[in-house]
Amino acid sequence: MTSVQRGAPQRMPMQRGPMGVATGGEKAKTFGPSAKRLLGTLRTDRAALVIVLMFSVVSVALTVIGPKLLGNATNVVFAGFISLQVPAGATKQQVVDQLVADGNQDQANMIAAMDFTPGAGIDFTQLAWILGGVLAVYVFASIFGWLQARILNGVVQRAMHRLRLDVEGKIHRLPLAYFDKVQRGELLSRVTNDVDNIGQTMQQTLSQVVISLLTVVGVLVMMFVISPLLAVIALVTIPLTIAITVVVAKRSQKLFAAQWKSTGTLNARVEETFSGHSIVKVFGHQKEVEADFLAENEELYRASFGAQFISGIIMPSMMFVGNLVYVAIAVVGGLQVAAGLLSIGDVQAFIQYSRQFTQPLSQLGSMANLLQSGVASAERVFELLDQAEEDPDADPAETADAAASRLAFEGVSFRYAADKPLIEDLSLAAEPGSTVAIVGPTGAGKTTLVNLIMRFYDVDAGRITLDGVDTLLMTRDDLRARTGMVLQDTWLFSGTIRENIAYGRPDASEVEIVAAATAAYVDRFVHALPDGYDTVLDDEATNLSVGERQLITIARAFLADPRILILDEATSSVDTRTELLIQRAMSRLRADRTAFVIAHRLSTIRDADLILVMEDGSIVEQGTHDELLVAKGAYWRLYNAQFEAPMDEEVLEDPIAVGVSSSGASHAIGAPAATEEPTSM
Repeated sequence: MTSVQRGAPQRMPMQRGPMGVATGGEKAKTFGPSAKRLLGTLRTDRAALVIVLMFSVVSVALTVIGPKLLGNATNVVFAGFISLQVPAGATKQQVVDQLVADGNQDQANMIAAMDFTPGAGIDFTQLAWILGGVLAVYVFASIFGWLQARILNGVVQRAMHRLRLDVEGKIHRLPLAYFDKVQRGELLSRVTNDVDNIGQTMQQTLSQVVISLLTVVGVLVMMFVISPLLAVIALVTIPLTIAITVVVAKRSQKLFAAQWKSTGTLNARVEETFSGHSIVKVFGHQKEVEADFLAENEELYRASFGAQFISGIIMPSMMFVGNLVYVAIAVVGGLQVAAGLLSIGDVQAFIQYSRQFTQPLSQLGSMANLLQSGVASAERVFELLDQAEEDPDADPAETADAAASRLAFEGVSFRYAADKPLIEDLSLAAEPGSTVAIVGPTGAGKTTLVNLIMRFYDVDAGRITLDGVDTLLMTRDDLRARTGMVLQDTWLFSGTIRENIAYGRPDASEVEIVAAATAAYVDRFVHALPDGYDTVLDDEATNLSVGERQLITIARAFLADPRILILDEATSSVDTRTELLIQRAMSRLRADRTAFVIAHRLSTIRDADLILVMEDGSIVEQGTHDELLVAKGAYWRLYNAQFEAPMDEEVLEDPIAVGVSSSGASHAIGAPAATEEPTSM
């Protein structure tokens, strides 16, 4: 949009409008479908995932071989030690027979199962080869493990990059109605906190889950190779692990969903409070705000504590089960060594395998809290991605002439809520080069007209035309590119004054920027700033006054040079002198283009070509300033309410004068109603 706000709906989260009610996160989806959809975000990197799986298999296989090789080394050392206890020249069978004759059956069985040469001692050459092999195995296992972790890290980060792009794109495609009912802090929490939590969860769990599962399979195979009996004992841990994890997961999943919902609610509270900090101070609501914050913070604490505590039970439970199995394996393994059914090296290897077997099971259990937290966040992000989008633009779309500026409402009807009529059968025409002023009480439908012109909302009936072309048949970008807006609430982004002025035309030359600034009286004050046009503004532009910020937005509209201009109460919050400057600037800006002016200071619209007086979504009067005063109708009563100091009972009782202050300044007239017009333009 070559106007002040390109694609206004996309910028709605940055506006300071009334907060609505958050609608996301109340009902969590099931864990399985959400987890499956989350894994689907990795589908683009299938080839990389295959490589990760291959490297993981190699790394785990090498790691699993290690204990068996170390067991062989132990057998070599133990056999060498035993060989020194046997007289040289005697055979192993002679030694076994002698032990049986002496009644040492257990020792005889153990010696019979060993391979040694009496008197030979430890075979250090064989031992060196085995230990060298162990070293090589672990080195290569580490290399492949590092490679798979590095590749997987890239896969996860790319997936998060795509997810952020999807979320950003989704926000741009959402209708304005969505932002009317969702708190900004809640939305920001989904876009930032929840997406970050998903990334951290996938980063910490994906690699570990793959490694743990492969380790369980590999270790189980080796345990059955060594001793089927001990392997069956070790298998007892699997059903116990599954049972514990399922029981705990069912309870903690709800708490994790509540935790992230509470996080969004608390963020919304903090954002709302700090945005209106001065208002909170003025009305002395610090204690109420603190009480609300403490209550919501307590709710977050309870949900977070409960989720972490319950999910934290898994790891110590797994360790307890693993220790029981360790004791059982040690006892049964010792008995088998004594019976000559296993070598001491095999028992040593099996004990290592039992640790390797229970450890990944414990890790899988302990990762349940991370997985549940990540899936809970994923549910909230997916809920945002699943929201209904704006209706697509017409295809093929129509377009109006580049100089088109005649805007007409033809029998337009519109309502925000189906059961609450707002605008009914409205017809009006704004001729090229004319200025149309719109006045009326709160909730009359003034800002709604702007929403309909910009297609932030689409009409329910009738049509709006631009030089005879139905705007519903034009693309939104095409329509908004022809429209400029200057709002009551100025919007400036972090950057220099020059960049803010050139927002609608980034390719504008320095001469054009200065010319627009001069026409809008920005050049008068900008040279008093330390860095002139290069002065950097923060997102609140706190180093400028309200009037100076407003003049910059007008300069931005000057530079954009739109054919249709919308001025929404642009002078309502500035002093008289600044208002005069803004009026002059806007008078220049309105020249040669069609302008719609929403104002509650009637002094600013005296020269309008047409004044529309709205009540309850309908135009009750229209005409020039002088014509409406002569008619002594709704406009006349409104005018007198503003410029006559004492207010008589007739004015007070008239609905159009509701909201007029005792000083005669009507600060409510012209402001959008929070209930009927959700978005303040």
